[in-house]
Order: sequence, then structure tokens, then C-alpha cells
Amino acid sequence: MANRLTQLLSAGTRRRQQGQRRPAAPGPVTVLDLDGNTLRIAQANGRSALKLVATATLDFPADAERTDPAVVGAAVARALARLDLKPGAVVMGLGRSRVVLRTLKLPLVENLPELASLVHFQVAKDLPFPAEDAVIDFQVVREIPVAANPAAPAAADSAAAPAPRLDVLVAAVKREVVEYYRRLAVAAGFNLAALSLLPYGNSRGLEACAAPDGQTVLALVSLRPDEVGVDVVAHHSLVFSRGTLMRPIGEKPPGEGTVPLTTEAFVQAAVIEAVRSLHGYGGTEPGLPVGQVLVVGATGCEAAVLAALRSRLPAPCAPLTPGEALQLPAEWHVAAAGSLGAVGLALGFGDEQGLPFNFLDPKRPAVPRNLKRIRLLTGAVTALVVLFALLGVRKVLVDRRTVLLEAANAELADAEKKRPIYRTLMNHAAVVGDWVKGGRDWLQHYAYLAAVLPASEEVYLTSLAVDNQGVIRLSVQARSGEILARLDKQLRAAGYEVKPLAINPGANRFGYGFRSNVELIPSPKLKIDLAKKQPAPRPADDVSLDPQAWKRGAK
Repeated sequence: MANRLTQLLSAGTRRRQQGQRRPAAPGPVTVLDLDGNTLRIAQANGRSALKLVATATLDFPADAERTDPAVVGAAVARALARLDLKPGAVVMGLGRSRVVLRTLKLPLVENLPELASLVHFQVAKDLPFPAEDAVIDFQVVREIPVAANPAAPAAADSAAAPAPRLDVLVAAVKREVVEYYRRLAVAAGFNLAALSLLPYGNSRGLEACAAPDGQTVLALVSLRPDEVGVDVVAHHSLVFSRGTLMRPIGEKPPGEGTVPLTTEAFVQAAVIEAVRSLHGYGGTEPGLPVGQVLVVGATGCEAAVLAALRSRLPAPCAPLTPGEALQLPAEWHVAAAGSLGAVGLALGFGDEQGLPFNFLDPKRPAVPRNLKRIRLLTGAVTALVVLFALLGVRKVLVDRRTVLLEAANAELADAEKKRPIYRTLMNHAAVVGDWVKGGRDWLQHYAYLAAVLPASEEVYLTSLAVDNQGVIRLSVQARSGEILARLDKQLRAAGYEVKPLAINPGANRFGYGFRSNVELIPSPKLKIDLAKKQPAPRPADDVSLDPQAWKRGAK
């Protein structure tokens, strides 16, 4: 039985069941506690002693909305920067006024997720808000022993014997509160590793300071500027906690004619709430008597509250000085007096079991398995995988064919653009083919005529054409009619059959006053020997081969 309880109390077992592992030595942790306009800070290096306890003032703009997590996060970032602190893992604590605490008596269950299911089912009836809007975590306080009844007959078998039960402390908080702290951490620029419970931090800090034997019940009265909390620790666990919001000293309540809260009024209200909370604990089960009441805080009213409690409570009352009890440096004592919760969370984070309450990662109920649904989902997933594989193969093949089609379309479009060029080239090829079939080298005729014709000062060609019958047509421009008459004789002497020349006057701006069209038919006996013919020399001012002169319009 003891082994089973140890498994339930061990956070390591929970992490193994949830597929998580806690590192053998936790890294440094920084605990931040928002106490009104004061930021309380406690740092611990793994499982060793505290390395820093400090406070910083949160400065807000005059018109700032202090309920906005972005505004509060920016103020926290500025406070940490003033202290030159760059925290790694950060733990924050929720005050008692923001958390619903319930103590449940549940059957002993070995499986932690099943125990979480029981906790969620039972506590949902007592929550003041819908269960779906709650984040629930819990701690197994102890195993309740079965009381032996001598008058009862002996049980025939073990099944008839009463089963042991568990004492479970359940904490529930609204989901919107958790989201508030998440957004605050983002605005402040640090990594929020855990969101725990300040009353647990008080109980853990109390154990570190007072070192109780586990049998004595200790009650801690913690004073904050706006809250009075009472935490009862028994069996090395937090078994009871109650917090009451207070009006800070010097604050004037809304309305006309009111006066600010005085120190005496604050002390009186704090004592009333502390006595009322302790009486409330006395009415719980099992309600073990409180062995000692300790008072802690940094409001300046602790001595007056302690004196009043000594006169109203039967249990011995004493002050708690965490700085002296934990042997902290003297300059940390004032900060430690108001930061017991932060100190306890820093020490609890380094414990082997870790923090029992973490609203960022609470203990979750077991999820019932539906094998039929799992099979259907598995089959559906398999079918989808096969379908996507087929679609992937199809896409690859289609993409390959699309690339080939696009390349062919590009070639076709390029060919369409070049169709006129191809047609002209084909026509030229046909002409050349006809020339080849005719057995005549018309370029030789062109060169031969250039050598036979008179010099360009007397006559020049304006056009030359050859038809399909091999007739050469020349258009010439001459300076005089006698030159054209002499040209007829020169062409006949060169071996061409010349149709009669038609001489027409056609003066141009260069002084060539006659033009004529000449048709030549090469004689079959004509043999061209360009080596024996030399063309007339070009004039000295000839610019026909100068491209720049052609651009300027020279002739």
C-alpha cells in the first residue's frame, strides 16, 4: 500500500506516464510574484541554495490600464532591466484569491490519469464557473488510513474490508487567468516555465524555515498590502488555504465623505480574517489542532497582528523571519520577509518531485480509447496516404508531359514567326534551283557584264533581272544617245543577242540624260572567261562602297 501511495505522490511517475522526463538537475529558475506595485523576485540555481531574493517597484504610466497584460508585462520587463536580470526559466504564482481550492476524499487509484478523471468529475460540481472554462490541477496530500473497529465482526474476505482513501487538494483557476499570464510573459519577453500556486510556495517556504516534524500542524498568516492569507501545513503538505482581499493602507474607498484606511483598521481587519480562517479550518475533516501560528510579511503591521493574535488564539504565535531561518545575506532579509511564496516556489521547482501545481501543464484525465473509431481512422488515413501517393505520381507524369508540350508549343510559335522568312528562303532556293537546272551561272554573267559595259562615267545599271527563260533585262542610264547606240554593238560583240534598244530621254540630277531597257539572251556558244576581261576602273570619287555615304544620301 505504501508503494502505491509513493507512486501517486511521485511526479516522476506522472511524467513517465505522460511521456515526459524531468532532467536530473533542473536549471536555474527565477520566480516572479506580483504584489501590487512591487515585483518580488527569488532565484535558485537548480537544487542548490537561493542565489537572489530581491524586490523592484513596478512603474506604470499615469493613464495605463493596469489590468492589461501587455502593460503589466512591459512594467515587469523594465523592473528586471533595472536589476540587470535576464531570467531563463520563469515561474509565477497565483494568489489565493484567484484560485478555487477544494479538498476531496477519493478512492485509492494507482493510475494517475484515472485519478485525474475522478478529480475533474468531483470538483466540477463545486466550481463557481463552468468546468470547461477551468484549468484544474491537484496534489495527493496523504493516504487516509482505515480506522479499525474492534466491535465490528471480522471480515470474511478482503473484499468486504473498507478500502483506503486519498486526501487530495484540488486547485482550479479560470482559463482566462492562465491566458493572462501567458500574454504577460510574452509582453515581458521571458519564457514562462510554470504557473503555480502561491499558497503552496508559502507552505514550501515554511517547511524550509521551520523544518516541521510532520506531526505538528503549522498555520502561516501572511500579510500582503492587499491580501491576508492563512495557510495550514500538515504531513509536509498544504491542507488548507484561505485568502481575503484587503483595502491597502492609506487607500480611500470610492465615494464622497470616506477616509483612507488606517494602519489600526488594517490590523484589526487582518486579525479578524485570520481568526475566522483558522476557525474555518477547525471545522474541516480531520481538523487536527494547530500546534503553532507563524506571522510573516513586509507590510510593517506584522508585530501588531502578532500581538493581537496572541491574545485571541490558544496556540502559540511567533514571527517568521525567512532571512534568518534560511541564513540569507543581511541585505536580503527585508525582501525575503515579503517573498516567502516566491522563495518556496523557487525551492519547490528544484525538488525531485517538482511543483505539485502547474496550471500550464496540469495533470490531465485519461482519454478513453474507442478501438472501432481508431480502426476507422487508421483505414481512412491509409486510404488517404495511397490516394495522395497516386496523385503525386500522376502529377509527376503530367508535369513531365507538360514540359514537353510547352517546348513543342514554343518551337511551333517560333516557327510561325519565321514563316515569312522560310517562304522567302524557299522562293530564293527555287530560283537558285532553276539557275542550277538551266546550267547558267548568272553571277558570272553579272561580273561579265560589269567588265563589258562602258565606264560608269558614261553609263550605269539601275536594275538587273533574270526571268525563268534565262532572259537578262537591264535598265541603264546613259549620258547620251550615242553611248546607248555604241552599247548595243558592245553587247552583241560580247556574245549576247540584243533586242533593239528603246532610247528614251530621262535626265536625272547626276547628268545622265537618257535611259533604256535592254533584253539580253545569252548565246549557247558564249563562253565567259573573266580572266581576260577587266572592268573599267572606278572613279576616284566613287562612294558606292561607303555605308556612311549611303546613309547621307550620296550616289
